[in-house]
Amino acid sequence: QVQLVESGGGLVQPGGSLRLSCAVSGSIFSINAMGWYRQAPGKQRELVAECISGGSTNYADSVKGRFTISRDNVNDTVNLQMNSLKPEDTAVYYCQLRQFRYNWYHYWGQGTQVTVSS
Repeated sequence: QVQLVESGGGLVQPGGSLRLSCAVSGSIFSINAMGWYRQAPGKQRELVAECISGGSTNYADSVKGRFTISRDNVNDTVNLQMNSLKPEDTAVYYCQLRQFRYNWYHYWGQGTQVTVSS
């Protein structure tokens, strides 16, 4: 049973920083991607950043240059360092693992609130 547990959300002023962490437990296949999505009120869930097995990363255009994703394959964690936060970054942030073995499997964390406000 794969489980994802997020931590690190909270309230921060514009221009501030936060670091989100996600710990993954259970079986992780060799073909996988670990990443972060977010969902603001009234909007669809969107990809923020992801790390793909093999080392490549993808970022949403809106966070490039401000957010950095990293993963620790030994401890099965994925982190999101968020700098220069803006009010429009306010959302619930979800950790996701998707992996492939004959089929794609998707797993989500419970979500953590990030609020950027003065």
